[in-house]
Amino acid sequence: MTTINTYLRFNGNCEPAFEFYKSVFGGEFQFLGRFADMPPQEGMPPIPEGDKNKVMHVTLPIGGDTILMGSDTMAPWNSDFNAGNNFSVSIHTDTTEEADRLFKALSEQGAVTMSMNKTFWGSYFGMLSDKFGISWMINVELNQ
Repeated sequence: MTTINTYLRFNGNCEPAFEFYKSVFGGEFQFLGRFADMPPQEGMPPIPEGDKNKVMHVTLPIGGDTILMGSDTMAPWNSDFNAGNNFSVSIHTDTTEEADRLFKALSEQGAVTMSMNKTFWGSYFGMLSDKFGISWMINVELNQ
């Protein structure tokens, strides 16, 4: 089954925003991880000290199959941050084949931000902007 959820980006205030959303919608965070929790990545610079406590990823279930997700931006990727363009549509699929199909179709005439690949958090994941400028994230949980 394929589901679609919203992924919000913040410029350093993700945690207070999600505490607010939790107070509005109720429930508990399924996950809250910080950039300091990321293992070193080949080809990636070390995480700046000021960004280590920022939220890398948070999930808040909101009834049924709907999940509100978010993260803070981190230098150097926060240069394009603007309130109003700080969201992505997040697609979760059951198979890597479906993820690849959706990624290929949505990225046609668009821009690939991160190619589909296995991640350190146990997913098959990619990011893109479609030809209309909409940001998409595609994810398959590999450790189900």
